[in-house]
Amino acid sequence: MATADDDTVTGPGERRPADPAPTGTLDPAKVTTSLEASGGAGLGKITAWAFWDWGSQPWNTVITTFVFAVYITGESFGSTNYTSQMLALATGVAGLFVAALAPVLGQNSDRSGRTVRNLRWQTWLLALIAAALFLVKPDPAYLALGLVLLGVGSVVSEIAGVNYNATIEQVATPRTVGRVSGYGWGFGYLGGIVALLAMYFLFISPEVGLFGVTGDEGLDIRVSMLMCGIWIALFTIPALTALKDRPVPRAPRVGIVDSYRLLFGTVRRLWGTSRHTVWFLLASALFRDGLAGVFAFGAVLAAGTFGMSAGEVIIFGAAANIVAGVATIGFGAVDDRFGPKKVILLSLFSLVMLGLLIFFLHDGGKTVFWVLGLGLTVFVGPAQAASRSFLARLIPEGKSGEIFGLYATTGRVVSFLSPAAFGLGIWLGARVTGEENTQYWGILGIVLILAAGALAMLPVKEHTDHRM
Repeated sequence: MATADDDTVTGPGERRPADPAPTGTLDPAKVTTSLEASGGAGLGKITAWAFWDWGSQPWNTVITTFVFAVYITGESFGSTNYTSQMLALATGVAGLFVAALAPVLGQNSDRSGRTVRNLRWQTWLLALIAAALFLVKPDPAYLALGLVLLGVGSVVSEIAGVNYNATIEQVATPRTVGRVSGYGWGFGYLGGIVALLAMYFLFISPEVGLFGVTGDEGLDIRVSMLMCGIWIALFTIPALTALKDRPVPRAPRVGIVDSYRLLFGTVRRLWGTSRHTVWFLLASALFRDGLAGVFAFGAVLAAGTFGMSAGEVIIFGAAANIVAGVATIGFGAVDDRFGPKKVILLSLFSLVMLGLLIFFLHDGGKTVFWVLGLGLTVFVGPAQAASRSFLARLIPEGKSGEIFGLYATTGRVVSFLSPAAFGLGIWLGARVTGEENTQYWGILGIVLILAAGALAMLPVKEHTDHRM
């Protein structure tokens, strides 16, 4: 990869001397240099890269969506409204920590050239936290422990995701980044279904599961968490082996205060040279928080509002991951052909309509949730993958960690919105209807955030024209 002392590639067959400004100054003429310099990779290396999505997916699918989130909001830990609101609070607090840490840690990865090394230890820590959820017994006294572990793990997962996203430049080019990003997301969804079904058929569904595991004291769920930790540690090995840290010029170490000073300098340069990139970061902050809300509270709604059992939620999750995986991989080609903005807007407007239908038809029972819930999964993954590919096309060489860290931060600065809107919706529903369980009102909060993100995205220019 080029450094600040090398000639900088500005386009196919064109070179010019590097600017004397700091490395990675966000000049629109130099965007996509990281992807251009990478030259892409073969299917084998792309698949190895995507195995991090596959390996880490149980944290999102099994733990934070379909199994542990349902478990921790169950009656064993308190009333549905109370545990749902506590989950929303824990999710929001974790988001604030991500907002504070992500850009600085991403920047330090860029400066040290240790993106993959950092990804490695963060992945192992995530596996350890997942396994530690085994300690959470079905008793109100363990609610705080479960939420703290879930919150800390969410922070680690997000920070690791910053470093993982930064490695996309090792396997993609501007012409293939949509397909590569979609392939990774889709591969992750398919990994999630395999993990989910494995936990369900080996431990949760049978009266006596593998190793004699039963449902007493939530042992089936708790052992599944232990297996998720093992899964994460094992299946991320191909990515952590194939990806390599690239040498960078030695840079002086900087403290936390200086790291933020440099970060604010990056934001100022970004505003001055590529203002629509800033608008994209702000718009994506809103809609990605809405997408996170769909994941965080979808299965909770399935159980608490539509009366699905834990087993039914898992079966739904398996079907949802198949739909999401296939749709995300398919939309990757649409991304490269028509542009990521169109994919994002189509997905967001579809999610808003489906969310409203879920609210108005909540009395329709499980069939309504199966049909509309699967409809939601068609569009969540493509919006996420297209958002990642949109930004990857804009990042100058040597700034991937910092910019993806900024990407995570802008998302997490407003990460309290979806949990807060979900919790506020439940409270408002109780005030309006007088019902004891108004969990379904929470979906209105998520829809509101998704709609705001879609409206904010409308004026953002395509990645091909981000000049002021």
